Parts: sequence; C-alpha cells; structure tokens
Amino acid sequence: MVRKHIIAHGRVQGVGFRYICHSIATECKVTGWIQNNYDGTVEMEIQGAPHRVDMYIEKVSKGNRFVRVRSLDIFDIPPLRALEEKGFRIKY
Repeated sequence: MVRKHIIAHGRVQGVGFRYICHSIATECKVTGWIQNNYDGTVEMEIQGAPHRVDMYIEKVSKGNRFVRVRSLDIFDIPPLRALEEKGFRIKY
C-alpha cells in the first residue's frame, strides 16, 4: 500500500477536473481526496496498491479536451490505515 500527495498544475480548475479524478479513482480502485487550492492548483492524496496508484496518476496526467495538466508534483507520504479512509472524496 502506498500513498501519494499530488499537486496538479495547469488548466485544472473550472473544467471538471475534480470530478474526472473522482471517476478515475473509482475506476482504479484507489482511495483519497481532492480539493482546489487558492493559487489555481489542485491538491490530492491517493492511496492504494502501487500499480493502481501508478495507473491513476497516468490517467489523470493525460487530462482531456478541457483539462490540461501541465505538471504534477508527486510526494510519497505514509499510508493511512484501511479503516481511516473509505473511498475517494471531493473536498469543498
């Protein structure tokens, strides 16, 4: 089990990016959270099996015709215990 703290840069606010990430997290079976930051970036934490987290990062970095991910700052952080987090949530 691994956990990553990620900051996304680019056109990632006002284009549905958090909802796309939620859908990708469900597809990849990872847990965590995501939120907009005041500086225009989007911050998230993702946890799961290493191959699932890698798959999530790969899919998120591609964006779509509205979302343009310029770069991702990715940091390893200690995983939470399984009981501490269930699912993936969007913070407001």
